[in-house]
Amino acid sequence: MVTTLGLLGGVHLNSHLTTSLKVPNSPSSLADSILARHFNENIEGTFTVLYPFKNASAIQIQGFKSKITSAARSIPTSLIGEERALGGVLFASINTSLPLVRAANFTTPFRSALKRQGLTGALVTGPPAIKSDVTPVLTQDLRRGEIFALLIAFALLLLSFGFSLQLFIPFLFALGSISATMGSIYLIAQKFLVVLYIPNIVELIGLGLAIDYSLLMLFRYRKECKLRPDQPDEALVRTVASAGRTVALSAVTVAIALGTLSLVPVPFIRSLGFAAALVPLLSLVAAFTLQPALLSLFNPNRRNVSAPFTLFSKLGSLLLRRPRLIAISSLVVLVGMALPAFSLHLTPSSLTALPAQLESQRALSLITSTVGSGVITPNELVIDLGEKGSHGVEAARNSLSKYLLKQPEVLLVATGANSLYVDTTGRYLRIFLFARHGFGTPQAQSLVTTLRQISLQEFGFRAEATLYIAGAAAQGADLLHALARSLPWIVLLALLLTVLILIRAFKSLILPLKAIALDFISISVAMGIVVLAFGNEGVSKALGLYHLNQIEAWALLFLFVLLFGVSMDYEIFIISRIKEAKDQGLSDNESIVEGVTETGIVVTTAALIFIGAVSGLALGHFAGLQEIGIGLSIGTFIDATIIRVLLLPSVMVLLGRWNWWLPTPVARLIKTSPAPLDRVQG
Repeated sequence: MVTTLGLLGGVHLNSHLTTSLKVPNSPSSLADSILARHFNENIEGTFTVLYPFKNASAIQIQGFKSKITSAARSIPTSLIGEERALGGVLFASINTSLPLVRAANFTTPFRSALKRQGLTGALVTGPPAIKSDVTPVLTQDLRRGEIFALLIAFALLLLSFGFSLQLFIPFLFALGSISATMGSIYLIAQKFLVVLYIPNIVELIGLGLAIDYSLLMLFRYRKECKLRPDQPDEALVRTVASAGRTVALSAVTVAIALGTLSLVPVPFIRSLGFAAALVPLLSLVAAFTLQPALLSLFNPNRRNVSAPFTLFSKLGSLLLRRPRLIAISSLVVLVGMALPAFSLHLTPSSLTALPAQLESQRALSLITSTVGSGVITPNELVIDLGEKGSHGVEAARNSLSKYLLKQPEVLLVATGANSLYVDTTGRYLRIFLFARHGFGTPQAQSLVTTLRQISLQEFGFRAEATLYIAGAAAQGADLLHALARSLPWIVLLALLLTVLILIRAFKSLILPLKAIALDFISISVAMGIVVLAFGNEGVSKALGLYHLNQIEAWALLFLFVLLFGVSMDYEIFIISRIKEAKDQGLSDNESIVEGVTETGIVVTTAALIFIGAVSGLALGHFAGLQEIGIGLSIGTFIDATIIRVLLLPSVMVLLGRWNWWLPTPVARLIKTSPAPLDRVQG
């Protein structure tokens, strides 16, 4: 029932998705509010028309403008904004008061209207057109990614279990948990902003995480059934008590990492946090409801699986003999892979990294090759003149316009005294400023900083006049500022909560701190790989990726918290098994070998399946999703091999009894029993 409702909700989710980068209560948001109230304009609902022409006279160009005006009547609340002929291309801005999601619905009718007017070569872009164009491509990418992920998962599970009914348990588990998640997101989308990329992220990452959890319990159930072949019910109880506890600890930790994104004061990022945190939480619910039912329904497959365990047992023995060499060698390799991260540069988003075949992208390419991509996303200087209004400010406005034109990044300045530039009350006026570079570039961000430092009084405006900057570039600057301001506190909160949970779970101070350190190594490697893959033209071309000098900030943030959660996943899988062996009376070294032996095949298989799932993001057409897919794929592979199989156990061997040390003050803080070093058994 839940699965069916979730699937139905997911089908209708696309109509509620958006790509808004607005930051509430930011300077750009205040400017947008003035535009909405006094100029009846929503920047995110603005279309841009580009019509290339050859050797057209002024009369012909005026005729083209009239036809665009006629076609624009197909869009409710439309108002013709700035119109200019630039480098053989007629540029026209169509302003509307519509929100992004609704405006996108009029993209196709508007394009049809332009064709009916005879403007067959016209190209439509802008936020609504881009959303309209990318939605079906995202859906196609998702379906292709799902097929690829399912094939990889099926092949790996077939190798692990052979062809048996148990092979389908992880898939049924994933179907139930993902459907419940998508249904929940559909309900959330009725009241809150939900970002366009969420279905791709949730379904592919959810597939990987859900199969991971199901696989852990399935492997443990098979082991328990082997020990108790005549007591399947008792085997199931022990499985839920042991592997179920590990899944619960892991899911809560991952949910905390992802849920901290909901504290970022940006709806775009916040929606990612809410949606992604639902994946492990609902998978946890399924682990204690759906998974036991599936395990009871299908008898355990007793196919011999000793070979992989023997392999990891030999590896564990090697770790005992050469722990220092393995630890140092692993660290050297990891540091080398992380070095490219030092050349990381961020952008709020990228207009150029869109599929080339889309009309909105062809329009961007046309204007970029002629005059510059900044024309698509103009800055709007909104000036509140105060109670006296616009009377007597013509000289000040002209002086300011001349100053703006002298800025090297400024291509064009448009201003005037008609209703396009002055509101009906006369209190607010605006100046359109077209930059040479797109809003995500360093040049565009620097221009926003320059504009915000302007003192209106220096140009002759009255003392009460106030300047606001609207537009995508200002939104991007506010987004980066909001992330830089909130991210350190959010990371600290996530680390604190994670450490407290793990200290209580493992009864150790050192193991949680070590887990955090290893996670940061994993994340650093992933970021280094992302910078190398997209920043190096040869590498990006070989991998079929966009060549980008900047990484999208939201994608990097999401990669950080998700990889933190996934890395902690595998850490918890291994440490939980080591602690279980330790509690059964084994020595430090024996428990480490036991933990690596028992979980090595589980972690490796789970990681490969997760990599197959998130690779679907890297195979898509959008830069942000490619960055997440590449970072997660490589980061997870490195984490599950070098870090968890080599570095983690070798460091634990070197630490010895210190692994299980819990000083009295810390134990009191979390209300558990201490473990002084002199009482820890080696």
